Amino acid sequence: MSATTADQGAVTADRKLTRQVASSDRRFAAISHTLLTIWAVVVIVPMLWVLMSSFKSTGEILSSPFSLPDTWRFENYSNAWSDANIGKYFLNSVIVVVAALFLVMLLGAMCAYILARFQFPGRRLIYYTMLAGLTFPVFLAIVPLFFQLQNFGLLNTRLGLILTYVAFALPFTMFFLYSFFRSLPHDVYEAALIDGAGDWRAFFQVMLPMASPGMAAVAIFNFLGLWNQFLLPVALNTDQDNWVLTQGMSAYAASQVYDIDYGALFAAIVITVVPVLIVYAIFQRRISGSVSQGTFR
Repeated sequence: MSATTADQGAVTADRKLTRQVASSDRRFAAISHTLLTIWAVVVIVPMLWVLMSSFKSTGEILSSPFSLPDTWRFENYSNAWSDANIGKYFLNSVIVVVAALFLVMLLGAMCAYILARFQFPGRRLIYYTMLAGLTFPVFLAIVPLFFQLQNFGLLNTRLGLILTYVAFALPFTMFFLYSFFRSLPHDVYEAALIDGAGDWRAFFQVMLPMASPGMAAVAIFNFLGLWNQFLLPVALNTDQDNWVLTQGMSAYAASQVYDIDYGALFAAIVITVVPVLIVYAIFQRRISGSVSQGTFR
């Protein structure tokens, strides 16, 4: 009888604990969804307002900022593209960012792969030296970079800006991809060697495709950082023919002083933001579950 009573008490306690856990989970989920909803509204509403304002005239924006446009002014985009030279700056940004992204992904993957899969003297020193690059503030390197690029004849050139972007994005890329290559099965690499593949072929045709989720995720992060970069182009790329989009946007906003065409300005902002949204929308699934810490072992 006492054993039965004890069992019933244990079952009752388990049910009570289960209800408490379920109730706690529901409260946590409700709070989380509420905070995420608020954050989504804070982010999405300004973006929609900018998009709506890009089809208005300056008078409409100032008189009724939250109403729909009386006339949808698509010419704001053509004005921003041609009159403000946004088209030329957009092309410069695409050239610089795509070239820098290709180089930094290639070099970062190769560096992370070597450090993660091979044992050699100085491996630990190279790894921590690369990590030290993550702690170095960009603004402290502006003056040395200026004179370095000037000595090599790369100041105010797109090539100089590409190499600078690669140098600053490489430590993060290596750090991010290191753990992906560490987690890949060594048996697959050995099987590739047995089948006659050399080290280069095993890397590009076997190991690199297996790390594609990490490659996609770090490519998105690098693209966002490089596309929105402002300090480095302003200091190292003063030739207006080679300006990138962030420089052109800043100059366009400053040049109009009191006679600002807000419709064209908001259209230029939309042109700047749309590529980032497209890239993120295409590859955002790759980010889920692919962010992991790079640890040296």
